[in-house]
Amino acid sequence: MAVSVPVSPPSVTREVRLVSAPEGLPAPGDFGVVERPLAAPGPGEVVVRTAHFLVFPGLRTLIGGRTEGVPLPPVHPGDTLFGPAVGEVVAAGTGSPFGPGETVTHLLGWREHAVVPAEGCVPLGDALPDPVAHLSSGSAAYGALTRLAGVRPGDTVLVTGAAGAVGTLAGQVARLLGAGRVVGTTRSPAKVERLRREAGYDDVLVPAARPADVARQLRALAPDGFDVVLDTVGGAQLTAAVEVARRGARLALVGALAGQLSADRDGGSAPAEIDSYRVVTHGITVRGYSGSEHPDVAREWTRRFGAWLRSGEISFPYTRIAGMERAPAALQELFEGRHFGTVVVELPAR
Repeated sequence: MAVSVPVSPPSVTREVRLVSAPEGLPAPGDFGVVERPLAAPGPGEVVVRTAHFLVFPGLRTLIGGRTEGVPLPPVHPGDTLFGPAVGEVVAAGTGSPFGPGETVTHLLGWREHAVVPAEGCVPLGDALPDPVAHLSSGSAAYGALTRLAGVRPGDTVLVTGAAGAVGTLAGQVARLLGAGRVVGTTRSPAKVERLRREAGYDDVLVPAARPADVARQLRALAPDGFDVVLDTVGGAQLTAAVEVARRGARLALVGALAGQLSADRDGGSAPAEIDSYRVVTHGITVRGYSGSEHPDVAREWTRRFGAWLRSGEISFPYTRIAGMERAPAALQELFEGRHFGTVVVELPAR
């Protein structure tokens, strides 16, 4: 059996910084991979060598400075990007509960090595069979479907943005929770069949631009409407979802990709016109999901996700991008919809 041998941290490390304020969607030229000295860990701190970090659309909002109501700081030119990461502790300051060789998650990705307060790290343990699975966005899908939408046996479920990090798990989770029929949307025709084959969807459509046309597309696939909607997009798709919602339908909103992926916006809004008369007369609920309001979900999700992965009842679709130099391009490719599922950057040991 192979044994992990802890390595000493280097004196210099690399990280991805925002070097200029983007005009429209961020592009690779707005970022730089820079070297900097790596500090020794202070009391209660650890140095973590990053193995994988998450590429996620919320960075558009942080770079746009639209962080009101978001428990994360904005990213200004000169700042290092950040986000969920998995790595190995390579040095520990006095009083740290972690020692070299332990694997943890933290929120200082986009750098080869991170000096992290020990309280900012979570040990991986053995709940999930693949360390990369700790970077999944499935907790949001699971929390929205169990805490807000309350999927019931036989429900017809709609998931917008089905090919993304949340959507590729949401369809499978809805099915495992008892949904009778699951429909998804994707902007990429090439992903339709893969979503049917790998992600639990009965039908998938590429939505039209106008809400009325999207509503017609949805009615063609689900003439009786939807009991549950998990919306990651907003905009025209949310407008259409309300139009085809059944009486008593539950709409759970977990994202705003229509705004984050628009070159004409700054990532902090995704306006949608909703027929409030229909909401009232059909008893429709529309609620936004925030993980911070449901602190019990993460642990519950990890336990169930691990069991489902081991039994083969669920898959974790993700795209692996090799090397720090590819990270800025990976973010642009995410905005362009070129990848399927979760996007992670993998770094070699240095």
